[in-house]
Amino acid sequence: MQSPQNWRKSSYSGDRNNCVEVADVPSGAAVRDSQNPGLGHLRFGLTEWAAFLSSAEMHRR
Repeated sequence: MQSPQNWRKSSYSGDRNNCVEVADVPSGAAVRDSQNPGLGHLRFGLTEWAAFLSSAEMHRR
């Protein structure tokens, strides 16, 4: 499985490297550890990623 090339992290992270990075993939999203990007990534389908974002937004309030 090839790693996505468009990794990004939250602007709230600043220059710190202790966060996760996210990349869009055709079927959803990929997530990896910014401190250890070579260890691989997890892929989530559109439904799973949408559920995660919805839950994160709900708990942010």
